[in-house]
Amino acid sequence: MERKDFINAKRIVIKLGTNVLRNDEGFVSLPRIYTFIEDIANLVKSGKEVIVITSGAVGMGKKRLGLTDTTGTAIKQACAAIGQSKLMSLYENGFDTYGLTAAQILLTEDDFSIRERYLSLRTTFNKLLELGTVPIVNQNDTVSTIELMCRSEEIDMQVCFSDNDKLSALVASELDADLLVILSDVDGLFDSNPKNNPDAKLIKEVKEVNDDIIALASGVSDGGRGGMESKLLAARMVTRFGGKVLVANGKIPYIINKIFSGEDFGTMFLPSDKNMPDKKRWIGYATNIIGKITVNEGAKYALINDEKSLLPIGVVDVKNDFKKGDVVSIMDEKGNEFARGMVNYDSDACRKVIGCHSDSIVEILGFKNYDAIITRDNITIL
Repeated sequence: MERKDFINAKRIVIKLGTNVLRNDEGFVSLPRIYTFIEDIANLVKSGKEVIVITSGAVGMGKKRLGLTDTTGTAIKQACAAIGQSKLMSLYENGFDTYGLTAAQILLTEDDFSIRERYLSLRTTFNKLLELGTVPIVNQNDTVSTIELMCRSEEIDMQVCFSDNDKLSALVASELDADLLVILSDVDGLFDSNPKNNPDAKLIKEVKEVNDDIIALASGVSDGGRGGMESKLLAARMVTRFGGKVLVANGKIPYIINKIFSGEDFGTMFLPSDKNMPDKKRWIGYATNIIGKITVNEGAKYALINDEKSLLPIGVVDVKNDFKKGDVVSIMDEKGNEFARGMVNYDSDACRKVIGCHSDSIVEILGFKNYDAIITRDNITIL
């Protein structure tokens, strides 16, 4: 794809990572953050809609308290509470200089996972963009307890996001953004780890984020919670719904202006030809997952290749407790998750009809909502 076509975008999500917001001493880099603000202000004044996903609150709180270690959820939450207001004041003052209004949005996993809140959030975002503001989004580390819940031995949960790379992808998906720009401290995706291989070559364009591409990722970023793998997973999600993704080095001076002037920076991830519907995006990527349903090979084939519903006869195991209407993982017998779906029955009912024909549901349960445990319209293949 030509660079001019790639950057042709009306609605843009820009993710600023921890490492591009701070200097070598670990403090916020005021010149760099104000450069970002200036470039984004120019985009908005040119008629584009821009949403900013920002990291940095925990790091700013850590520096303000003079801490060297933020191990543990409670100390991270405390640092976020202190750092978030300082971080937001930079954006407010910066955008005010250019006559623009910044709007703070702090999100937890439930804001995506609970469908009603997800839809309400989308309405709020759209109204803020309509009013000409610049939404500034961050994870609400101060109140989020998902990390604590996931450490409980009693709960086996997959959360919809645990870093701002995934958060930026969820926001881009929710708002049908044309382009997600992820700015980090790397130039893009390389064919091998450039820290270990001085001859590693930058990959300019990726047509599909498949397993081979994911395998090129290595390690977690220093100071952040993501890394190249999380960026690739975010790119896979966004490109599946028809969006474009660019990963570039945010430490290059005026990088945002250079990108939208058509200069050749970063790795371009091209959109898929298929545009996944909004509800299937939500089912596949925006929900917290507790329940798991394991199916046999015949059911797996029918779901993937024939786009069939999941019938009780194809189920071999049900794990954890869930309610009717919850989204669950669909696993094969080797333990691989290959799909997610919204269930028509709770976990107890599902266990009772394992391996049975649909005609037997009434006899076994005393009622029948559907012939299928999950109907095909409520299944997303991963």
